[in-house]
Amino acid sequence: MRQGPLAGRYPAVAAMVTLALIPYLALSAAVDPLVPIISEQLSLSAQTMSLGFGLGNAAYAVGTVLAVQFAQHLPQRRMLLAYAVVLVLGSVIAASAVNGAMFIGGHILQGLATSMLLIAAAPPLTIGFPRDKLRHTAVIMNMCVFGAVALGPFIGGAQAEALAWRPLFWIVAGVAVLALIMAALTFEDAPPADLDAPRDLRAIALASVGCAAAFIGAAQLTSHGFTDPAVIVPILGGLALIVVLIAYQFKAARPLLTVRTMLTSSIPVAGVGVALFAAAASVAATALTAEVFMQTYSPVRVGLLYLPELGGAIVMAFVFGAVISKRSMHYLPLVGMGLLAAGIVMFRLAIPANQPLALIASALTGLALGATVAPALFVAGFSLQSNSLQRVFAIIELLRAVAAFMVAPIFAHFAATAAGGLTAGAGDALWVGFGLAIGGAIFGVAVYVLSGARPQTPDLDQFLDGESPAWYSPPLLARLRPGLPAPIRVPSRDRRPTASEANAMSVAATGPVLFAYDGTARAASAIERAAAELPIGRDAVVVCVWQPVDVGFTPVETTHFDADQATEVRRAAEQTAAHGAALATRASFSARSATVEAAPIWKGIVETAQEHNASLIVVGPHRRSGLLGHLEGSVAGAVVAHSTTPVLVIPEDCRRSSCAEGAAHSNIHAVAAGSMADRE
Repeated sequence: MRQGPLAGRYPAVAAMVTLALIPYLALSAAVDPLVPIISEQLSLSAQTMSLGFGLGNAAYAVGTVLAVQFAQHLPQRRMLLAYAVVLVLGSVIAASAVNGAMFIGGHILQGLATSMLLIAAAPPLTIGFPRDKLRHTAVIMNMCVFGAVALGPFIGGAQAEALAWRPLFWIVAGVAVLALIMAALTFEDAPPADLDAPRDLRAIALASVGCAAAFIGAAQLTSHGFTDPAVIVPILGGLALIVVLIAYQFKAARPLLTVRTMLTSSIPVAGVGVALFAAAASVAATALTAEVFMQTYSPVRVGLLYLPELGGAIVMAFVFGAVISKRSMHYLPLVGMGLLAAGIVMFRLAIPANQPLALIASALTGLALGATVAPALFVAGFSLQSNSLQRVFAIIELLRAVAAFMVAPIFAHFAATAAGGLTAGAGDALWVGFGLAIGGAIFGVAVYVLSGARPQTPDLDQFLDGESPAWYSPPLLARLRPGLPAPIRVPSRDRRPTASEANAMSVAATGPVLFAYDGTARAASAIERAAAELPIGRDAVVVCVWQPVDVGFTPVETTHFDADQATEVRRAAEQTAAHGAALATRASFSARSATVEAAPIWKGIVETAQEHNASLIVVGPHRRSGLLGHLEGSVAGAVVAHSTTPVLVIPEDCRRSSCAEGAAHSNIHAVAAGSMADRE
């Protein structure tokens, strides 16, 4: 499988996800003080600017559904590269815009690409690495979404103080370029998730039209009243279409989005509900109060007032990472809703111009957002099988986008048109936000109590294996529905033995030959051609290295499988390894197969060689060409660099006759192993 030099390395993949998500999310929170400057320089009316940002938010919401559909039928990591390219194009177009059409078009591409990157990259980061990385993933995901949003007001205020907007947009474009580079460096070709999945154009159409209509209607509030047909008709029509989408996916035999399982289970409903309440309530605590403070302070000073929000988000991100594997994870969203309610009250006391209270309120809001939305979403995700994580993220992020991005202009409209002025209107909106925060907490607790749900310690091994949820979630409102069957918990199965345990046997003094086999013709050719160089009857182990999501090999069977389901990927890897062992047996080796889950792939090969006391590793490198070919790393090269076992590298174009003539006149490269320290 083709891969970049940093493929399978957790820090690099985490950096790629961070760089991909930050630009649009930070920009969405930073742009408010820049709107007058952009409008003046590009000759845009306030209504047109509002419409442009509304379309960008609609694209963000729709992108979640599109990304899930594309992932089922197209190579997932190649699509991730394509999304990164779209993000770069959108960012460059927006930064270099000479008119409103260019700016709005670029911003729409930014929103679309960001949500597609989130859906394409976040699940592999979550379930594609061992469980000890999940704590770091929780911190990263929390910081990507809410750390970037918390930093936005300060960045936007500082840029507005300079009476310019392009420098910020060019910085965003630069970050997008870095994300593209990291996507290429961490590239690891992965097959489509499920070629048998339906192509659900109806779901895509409902999501697209519904989100576009709802956000366009909300954007019209800049110059229209709430009851104006230009506002109320598209808002209600769009929301109705989104409800139809959910109902359609609920009833579909093979839905694109995981709706039925999520909405009939108690803990996911509680988690999603809390996340939506928090997203809607936080709008009043940030956007509206910033408008009030702008009447008294400069943009950069207002940005400084919201800087403690970033500190709070950082602190709570690490708290979330610490509790993600514990029973106390269930309580974190409830604590967050309490902090959010307290922060809103402090903001109410801080307006119109109390700086100390504003700083305290900002810190409380940052803590609250870090404790509510992301933890609530993980609580929901852990209640379902990990192979549905991508679909779960998609529907939740679509709903969260509607709750957060569409509520903001509605609150702003009512605050601006209040009889007592902006300050009085913002105060009323803050009390509404306070009610939403309290209501969200009550909703979550009520769902748990009425369903008989209880906080549990997650079984992360079982969850990451894809065989069952991390904990048991009772049916929704189970205590109010007599006659439901008693819950049956599937006991955790013993984990499969490692390759060395499964194939434990005595090996010859010289040790077996280890063939790295990934199901490709190149790997098969390497086995055949190595037979000409090695003694007949030599012991051999054919290993296939696999990973959830990214897979890591080309299946030899034509049967489709779910790449997000670890059990199915393992089974396909076992079939592929067995096929490789059969090839080795026909080539006169005494061969057996082995499979190992590892990231990156070279690490699995090297460790398996050590476990089997292999005397030689045989690999066949891919031919690389073009720009991405130069960026791509080589599994063979990485094995050579890290192995203490000699490595035989057989290029794809090596001919059997030339191989048989001897190393001096062949294209086979034998590499003697040195110490790993010398290579690094």
